[in-house]
Amino acid sequence: MSDDHDDAHEPHREEFRHDPIAHAEARAGMTVGELVDEYGAAGIGAADLHEAVDVYAEMLDDDVTTFFGLAGAMVPTGMRRIVADLIRDGHIDALVTTGANLTHDAIEAIGGKHHHGSEEAPDKTPREHDERLRDEQVDRIYNVYLPQEHFALFENHLRSEVFPPLEAEGVVSIQRFTEALGRANSEVNAREEIDEGPGIAAAASENDVPIYCPAVQDSVLGLQAWMYSQTSEFSLDALADMTTITDQAFEAEEAGAVVVGGGVPKNYVLQTMLVAPDAYDYAVQLTMDPPQTGGLSGATLDEARSWGKLEKAARNASVYADATITLPLVVAAARERIE
Repeated sequence: MSDDHDDAHEPHREEFRHDPIAHAEARAGMTVGELVDEYGAAGIGAADLHEAVDVYAEMLDDDVTTFFGLAGAMVPTGMRRIVADLIRDGHIDALVTTGANLTHDAIEAIGGKHHHGSEEAPDKTPREHDERLRDEQVDRIYNVYLPQEHFALFENHLRSEVFPPLEAEGVVSIQRFTEALGRANSEVNAREEIDEGPGIAAAASENDVPIYCPAVQDSVLGLQAWMYSQTSEFSLDALADMTTITDQAFEAEEAGAVVVGGGVPKNYVLQTMLVAPDAYDYAVQLTMDPPQTGGLSGATLDEARSWGKLEKAARNASVYADATITLPLVVAAARERIE
């Protein structure tokens, strides 16, 4: 049959392009980057993760000012070192996170540990399991356990190492508070020769990377700050950080956003561009929140483009999966490409 005859019967297709799915290979000895390249041959989440690595590697390779949003239980679940290393290597210019992540980061810095646990016990109902943990004074974060005595250690750390130097300054920004926390974490970690590293806040303090924590009140760290403010001149200015993070956005020649999880850190990172002359040139989102609810946590990055938070021509990618799985893969593969 002639080619002309074939062409005559081909349907007119505007969206379709000839790009067959290949079949990924998984073999012993592969690097993370090689595995992610194989993901690019596949579809659904594998293709999304491959695209996220493409975008993030371009962010790291270019001189892009990177705003990093970190929500969820990322520190107690073991993602602490990844974020601290990104800060030390100059890959994060501004970190926006929760008071909870900073609390758990400090606990590890001063000698506390999180432990493997279970979300349920085979011989107990879910309620009985958590009642037993309550009796044993152990807090549960899904399948991670944290003995409550570590919070007493944390309170003593704040009251002896963090709050007193700030008290003379009176009302300070939240970013100033997180800077002091990081410095104290670093000093105690070195002085006490703690096996675990000093962590995220310490890395940020040592490398002049600001940490913004706009919902600090929603955490044990915020509760402790409030209690200390009741008997001292110390207090926090919730609006002061808006100036410095906006200045960073104004001064960025190119800007990129990495958003892990949703909530306040995600919105705070993205809304910064609403008062800047430009918007994000790159964005990567790692989340499990669906967009159908209309909430910000699940809102797509394309939706953010409609608000002017992303440039029309921005490169962006979203991966819908557990960030404790996707963050190490994306970071390792992107690092492999640029190094």
